[in-house]
Amino acid sequence: MSLEYLYNTRSGRRILKFLVKPGLSDLCGRFLDTGLSKPLIKPFIKKNNIDMSEYMDEKYTCFNDCFCRRIRPECRPVDMIPDHLPSPCDGLLSAYQIEDDMVIPVKGSKYSIKNLLRDENLANEFKDGMCLVFRLCVNHYHRYSYPDDGIKGPNIFIPGVLHTVRPVALYSEPVFIENSREYTVLNTQNFGRVVQMEVGAMLVGKISNNQGEGSFIRGSEKGKFLYGGSTIILLLGKNSAKVNSRYFEATAEGKETPIKLGESLS
Repeated sequence: MSLEYLYNTRSGRRILKFLVKPGLSDLCGRFLDTGLSKPLIKPFIKKNNIDMSEYMDEKYTCFNDCFCRRIRPECRPVDMIPDHLPSPCDGLLSAYQIEDDMVIPVKGSKYSIKNLLRDENLANEFKDGMCLVFRLCVNHYHRYSYPDDGIKGPNIFIPGVLHTVRPVALYSEPVFIENSREYTVLNTQNFGRVVQMEVGAMLVGKISNNQGEGSFIRGSEKGKFLYGGSTIILLLGKNSAKVNSRYFEATAEGKETPIKLGESLS
């Protein structure tokens, strides 16, 4: 059953109403946390051409252990130059300017920062700023990090459904304002106030952040996703960070740019 069928046909959308329910993802997640899921590991690695030499030599007791595997630190060096903004994760980057409250014109669809955050006052802080969207595929490293030193507020969870974050879904549904998501306001040393948001996706039943309020350092692990494609969103204020124009230009041409955790975006 293809995603095109699910999102672009009437009968497919009826099935989709069942598939996007968080309960289904919870059920899949519980199975993938058991030893019964171990036979899925080798086919998953082979199908997705994952270079396991980049990852820590660990024993996996279930599929999710493999999916959340830890990478060798030398394989993801973090740019530590203060005014360079490092990527918080591996993924495919799309970069957008925030115009008033509107952002992310994915395939002609627009999203409101206010609806994304469900907080009008916070959304106003990012007027005329930037929105960076990192789409993670199943073959990507699924742990993510902080982009700078600073102090963070509490994790804010927004319940919702769980659409896939692949482009076919972005064309059909207002995915980022419908999906379950969790965000944190980061008071950073070099980029001012930044929102870092994790967006769940179909068959991602859990966004697992490591800490609540407190201090953090650049490049330290913020959390991880369990199975499936996922998305990280960074919201930055006007003139708070230098981001290379080539990312915006690629996005305007409908292209996503491959990025690795720790890589400078400046």
